[in-house]
Amino acid sequence: MTIIGWIVLGLLAGVIAKILMPGRDPGGLIGTTVIGIVGAFVGGWLSARVLDRPIDADFYDGATWISAIGGSLVLLIAYRIFFGHSRER
Repeated sequence: MTIIGWIVLGLLAGVIAKILMPGRDPGGLIGTTVIGIVGAFVGGWLSARVLDRPIDADFYDGATWISAIGGSLVLLIAYRIFFGHSRER
């Protein structure tokens, strides 16, 4: 997959992560989109390094999608924990 493929995958993974974890995000649509793109890269990297499951170059591979969505969810949760305004500091 090219870098454009990873960006498109990240955009879609960010949307899916947002659907799975609805609510107000401090960054809005642009922040969630960036989290999705970065989450796709992080999920792919973690899958290859930690789980010893390299990601195929196929855009339609299930493991690619699961790792991208999982990475997006992890980053979205971390973003809400560190930058969310839902609790008093």
